[in-house]
Amino acid sequence: MIQVALVVWRESIEALLVIGVLHAWLQRQPAAARRRGQGWLCAGIVAGLLAALLIACVILFVGEWLDGDRQDYFQATMVLVAAALILQMVHWMRRQSSGARRALEGRASLALSAANGWGLLLIPAIAIAREGSETTIFLYGILVSSGRGIDLPAVAAAGLGFAAAIGLYVALQLGARALSWKAFFRFSEAMLLILAGSLLMNGLDRLISLDLLPPLSQPLWDTSWLLDDARGVGGLLATLAGYRARPELLPVLVFGGYWFVVSLLGSWMPRKTAVAS
Repeated sequence: MIQVALVVWRESIEALLVIGVLHAWLQRQPAAARRRGQGWLCAGIVAGLLAALLIACVILFVGEWLDGDRQDYFQATMVLVAAALILQMVHWMRRQSSGARRALEGRASLALSAANGWGLLLIPAIAIAREGSETTIFLYGILVSSGRGIDLPAVAAAGLGFAAAIGLYVALQLGARALSWKAFFRFSEAMLLILAGSLLMNGLDRLISLDLLPPLSQPLWDTSWLLDDARGVGGLLATLAGYRARPELLPVLVFGGYWFVVSLLGSWMPRKTAVAS
């Protein structure tokens, strides 16, 4: 449930940033353009939420419609897709963050100057739909990897993550000098990369259990006497970070390779200052 709250928190912040940038930009426009633009902005938010809901329903329907081995294959694929998307998202945010605000304002200005309300509607709609679809895939992967479905604790964790996102966004807007967007993005990126590693290991476990991949060896070591990955602190580390007490060779190679790729991406693309609204 910590993973669920973290994903909803981070993805909600990104959607709120887009809405916040556009809203702040509209406040600087003439009164008539501001009123017209705010209507299109609100319509875009609603359209984005509906599109995200539709994508979530499709993914859930497909997951329930498939049965037997096909459902296992689909779930394993979704877990691995979620891990890959998190890695891609962090890399994209590192590359785009410094110019994100200028790009958004530029597209909004073009749409408004051309009296093209649909263009202004599409900006928040696409952003929210993208964040919503990513959130759906991430949460589906998390819940599948933990062997549980959509239940009350999962819904509560998602609600807590969304409330925390709104609270943090407001706090960062009101206390920009005391609180740092840069620190927020660094912390959330680190947590998401750890989460992606955990999802990768869960997806790999599923592929091995389906006999689609060989483990390549018997367990290389056994640290269950110190940290059992089935309960307690070891279980928490297994869920959050992909810890395994008795790993075979393939999981060790994949886990090490994942963090090697992460370190390479970090060295090639150093973080730029995040831009707030």
